[in-house]
Order: sequence, then structure tokens, then C-alpha cells
Amino acid sequence: MSTAQAPAPALPAAETLFRTPPRAAAPARPALRRHLGTLAGAALLGILLWRLGTGAFLDGLRRIDAPALLAALGIGAITTVGSAWRWAVVARALRIRLPLGTAVADYYRALFLNAALPGGVLGDVHRAVRHGQSAGDLGRGVRAVVLERTAGQVALAAAGSAVLLVVDSPVRAHVRHVLPLAALGAVGALAVVLAVRMSRTPHRASASRRARTLRAALAEARRGLLSRPSGPRVAVSSVVVLAGHVATFLVAARVAGTDAGLLALLPLAVLALIAMGLPLNIGGFGPREGVTAWAFGAAGLGAGTGLATAVVYGALSLAAALPGAFVLLVRRRTAPSGGRQGRSGAPGATSEASRDRYGPKESARLASSAFPLSAEPREGRPMTPESV
Repeated sequence: MSTAQAPAPALPAAETLFRTPPRAAAPARPALRRHLGTLAGAALLGILLWRLGTGAFLDGLRRIDAPALLAALGIGAITTVGSAWRWAVVARALRIRLPLGTAVADYYRALFLNAALPGGVLGDVHRAVRHGQSAGDLGRGVRAVVLERTAGQVALAAAGSAVLLVVDSPVRAHVRHVLPLAALGAVGALAVVLAVRMSRTPHRASASRRARTLRAALAEARRGLLSRPSGPRVAVSSVVVLAGHVATFLVAARVAGTDAGLLALLPLAVLALIAMGLPLNIGGFGPREGVTAWAFGAAGLGAGTGLATAVVYGALSLAAALPGAFVLLVRRRTAPSGGRQGRSGAPGATSEASRDRYGPKESARLASSAFPLSAEPREGRPMTPESV
């Protein structure tokens, strides 16, 4: 009597057994990209410590006194008000309400977060998201901050190029060789980015939608930065902010012990400020110290003095941003009481925090197509500054 044997279970294919799950290494890549700037800044600081020692760092910090701190606070107040005014002008041009007092407080908080957190931009991301949520249009809030920061960088690039090419200094010959290469590199990088973005639009409808988005973004940039009401104000505020940064650098140079004149230090200050714009730093420290040490060495003032000047500048900038810690503390204390009042109030009363969190869906839809930043939460995660 034969017994029926059950069919043997099918063995999985070899490729199924040894295949690595596709999502296993995915979370590490965004984390690595997020911390790449911090790692690069730490590497630069390590190289400077190895080459110049810790004496320049410590000597610069020991030289900071009360008059230098008071000067930093005063100059910082002027530059912060100028930056906040520029932000308010751009926001109003984009039809978003932003009172100057609120802009100053939020800008102080952003400066403190930029100086205290790695990367140097998280404070700007925070104020962009918070302002967009409070205004009920997250996309325009983010774009207002992007345009405001772009205006500052454009003013620095224009004024810095003029100073480096016109003012006679030992670094002018080096800059004349490096500046065209840097411009070509920037143009090449932009061309690569545009080529990659165009290759991702195989359908004609998608291409036309991206073209409309680009035209809308350019029109918004013209209205925010180049229109008749906002253009002169943005230019004046940018000049005030740039002059404040240069003045802080001059104070830092005097504290570090250099007695060079204004014309000798002005190109060096511009180079340091341009280096600060690179997102490869730890709270602002990194490329600024390396470029300043090289520039001071090329000018015959000593690389150690340049490093000490950059360290003092970073410390004075942190001192100038300390009012932002007070703003952050006050708002953290007042936020829970406002939330309780909204919950315990009359039916239908909505707290400010709940309005910020649950903004109009239409504004979130518009933010998803924002250029150049998108403020739409992805993969079901809650909105955080890192997701912008």
C-alpha cells in the first residue's frame, strides 16, 4: 500500500537568500549627508590645531575683555535689526505679515541657534518654518527666508569681489587667479544640477509644471528683492549688515593684537566673511579660521594672528547672539500657558500653537511645489527643521 508523500516545500532562490534588503542602509545616508558639514568643519579645525597648535586659540580667547564684548553687543544689535528689517521687507513683498519687533526677536533666536548648533543654518530653518506656520502659508514663509538670505549673500559677493579686486593687498594676486576658477566651478555645478533636474522630467506635463514653478519663483524673487518698494530697502539693509560684520571683524583683529590699518584688514575681513558662508562648519568655526589664517599669513601678519582673530570673531559673534537665548527661554516658558488657555477657553477657541501646527491644507499644497526649497513632510514623518 503506497502512501502519498506531501510535496517538499519549495526552497527560496539563492538570490532571495543572499539579497540584502533595499532599505537596510537607507537611513544612514541622509544622516551622513546631514552631518557632512559638521565633520568637514571638525576636520578643518583639527588640521589647524595640528599645524598651529592650541596657543592661538587660547591666546585669542584670553584677550577678550569687557569693552570688546560691549562693542560686539552694540554692533550685533545694529546688524540684527538690519537683518530683521530686510526679512520683514521681503516678507511683506510676498504678502506675508511680519512686524519688525517680531522679526527682530525671531532673528535673534535664529542667530543663537545658528551659533549653538552644528551646521550654522538650523536657526534659519527654524525661523522659516515657524514664520510660515504662524502666517498660514508655509511655502511663502520658507521662500521669504531663502530670499532674505540670498540677498545677504549676493551683497557680500558683490561687495567682496569689488574689494578684493580693487583694494591693493597681498592677497589680491591670489584672488585674481582663484576668483575666475571659483566662478567657473559655480557655473558648472549649477549646470550639473539643472541637467539632473531636467533628466527627471520625462513627461511633457511634468516639464511644463516645473517651468511654471520656475517662472513663479523668479517672479516672486523679483517682487521680493528687485521691485520698486522693496529693492532699495533690501539694498540699504544689506549694506548696513555687511558693514556691521566688517566692524566686528576689525574689533576682533584689534583684540587679537594686530595693528594693521583699515585698508590692509578690509580684504582679509571680506575673505573671512565669504568663508563663513560655506556650510562646512561647527557653529561657524571651520573654514573661517582656515581662510583667515592663510590670508593673514599671505599679508605678512602671521597665520597665528589670523587664527586668533577668527577665534575672537567667533566668540564675539556668539556674545552678540546671546539675546537670542533670552528670547528662546521666554517663548518656551510662555508657550505651555498659551496652549492651556486655548484648551480651557470657550468652545471653538483655538490656541496659537494649534493654529501653527494645523495650518491650511492649501498652503501645504503650495509649499510642496516651492522652489528652491520644499516644506512638505515626507514619508509620513512630522514636520521638523531637518525635513525642509
